[in-house]
Amino acid sequence: MIGYVTLGTNKFDQAAKFYDELMASIGAGRFMQSDSFIAWAISPETPGLSIIKPNNGNAATVGNGTMIAIALDSSKKVDAFYQKALELGATCEGPAGPRGENFYAGYFRDLDGNKLNAFCMPA
Repeated sequence: MIGYVTLGTNKFDQAAKFYDELMASIGAGRFMQSDSFIAWAISPETPGLSIIKPNNGNAATVGNGTMIAIALDSSKKVDAFYQKALELGATCEGPAGPRGENFYAGYFRDLDGNKLNAFCMPA
């Protein structure tokens, strides 16, 4: 299905540090990188998340209506991931908690304003 998702950044070094720490909190690490691109995943065979300096040299912009969802296997892990993001400078877009009967998520924006969430679907 999805191999990886790439987010543009205007703060490459800061974004790299943010995602190094955030992705490490769920066991993911860098598996590809260059001077303008870094990708993280739990393994190269699983979906990944990456950042990039836009190739056209223009400023990176946030996609209106775009959101990246990180699947985790428990509400406890969602809480920890969401809190880690906030500790690293992310801004809250909706605190971690239940959303309906079988969906638990926490929403945040990274240092460039990209919207992400961590979620699980408890039984």
